[in-house]
Amino acid sequence: MNKISLLIYLLFALLFITSCNDDGPDTPDQTGETETFYGEAFGKMPALDEVIMYQVNPRVFAQSNSLKAITARLDNIRSLGTNVLWLMPVNEQGKEKAFGSPYCIRDFRAIEPEYGTLEDLRELVEEAHKREMAVIMDWVANHTSWDHDWLKDHKEWYTQDSNGNVGPPAGTNWNDVVDLNYNNRKMREEMIESMKYWIREANIDGFRCDAADWVPGDFWRDAVYQLKNLQPGREVLMLAEGTDPKNLQAGFDLDYGWNFCDVLEGVYNNGKSISELYTSHLNEYGRIPAGKQKLRFITNHDRASENSPVKMFKSQEGAVSAYVISTMLGGVPLIYGSQEVGYPSEINFFRYVNIDWSDNPDIYREYQKIMEVYQSTEAFKNGGLITFENPDVVCFTRSTGNEEVLVIVNVRNSNVSYTLPETFVGENRTNMMNDAPFTVTGTIELAPYQYYILKK
Repeated sequence: MNKISLLIYLLFALLFITSCNDDGPDTPDQTGETETFYGEAFGKMPALDEVIMYQVNPRVFAQSNSLKAITARLDNIRSLGTNVLWLMPVNEQGKEKAFGSPYCIRDFRAIEPEYGTLEDLRELVEEAHKREMAVIMDWVANHTSWDHDWLKDHKEWYTQDSNGNVGPPAGTNWNDVVDLNYNNRKMREEMIESMKYWIREANIDGFRCDAADWVPGDFWRDAVYQLKNLQPGREVLMLAEGTDPKNLQAGFDLDYGWNFCDVLEGVYNNGKSISELYTSHLNEYGRIPAGKQKLRFITNHDRASENSPVKMFKSQEGAVSAYVISTMLGGVPLIYGSQEVGYPSEINFFRYVNIDWSDNPDIYREYQKIMEVYQSTEAFKNGGLITFENPDVVCFTRSTGNEEVLVIVNVRNSNVSYTLPETFVGENRTNMMNDAPFTVTGTIELAPYQYYILKK
């Protein structure tokens, strides 16, 4: 074969291979450089170990036009040290068979009228960015409402039984929603395109993905890859609600520390030991890839709908002390909008709940100081951990080469005399909550739920 013939043969072979390439979700999106995006990509996404997240339930901010009400409170939210705003679902909600759940989505590309408009969301994101806060949206990929257009136009996109009937996810009583069929490639493609829509049209910075464990890992791999490569220079933060290892393997940045929260509540209610809490923390981090994180919380919308942290941890002081443990032991801290003012009751996120944001100013200021201490201390984010055993007191150090911090928390609703390890006795430290000097003695008297954060 002469050189010209060989060249022609190779050209045709290349064209054939290219034409056979599957242009589905497994293929990286290469259109980012030519697409149109609303606004400029946020250039100050915090590093993962610097993230402090604030969860927004729109229904505690206003009975209508919630997005504007959230925007009006951004300065207060930012003053807590938070740098990532997680919006619970703002998509249009279903009406057929619905109970009011924001996780019952009728249209993945529309705003729920109760909350406002696309322009309101754009303004919220823009104002958050001005305050160096990223904004992530809650995303419900596992199911839709019964009146979603997909069910009318593409029934094959839904899980069906042997008689062709659709229904809620197996094993649940979520009768307001219909389970999606992830064996259908077209549905997968449309789901990813709908996620991209909010990055393009509202300058969203990422997603918290609801019920992530229930969605196939190969879908998440494709979705996360495409979202993170949608636009050169754009950073996208991905949080998985779940604990299945497949999620972090698929590219999510962090997932939930459910077990740790359960054990922490058990410690305060005498159902779990403090050693079990340490074990839970180490086990959760021992099972995730390097560079990934766990979300640490004492409450969120699910927990708060069952019980307030004030009740779960026995008092306002108990809830704050539990938050100190959850935050300082390690992980990405979460504040659920309402806990910073010590809201004492359950919050049903299916309907409006009126919260007076001026309540309990002392607790609000305490949260501000706790987060100021956390944010300014590298040891809490990347330091080594040493724990100490005691039935009533959580005690540990976090340290780097340049600093060491000793944290002591009474988890009981009674006075406790705590004898410290001898290595600390006589040390001169600083109480980081009031900047006062503190000399460590052999025994410390702790009031109910009292805590110390002592820097060497």
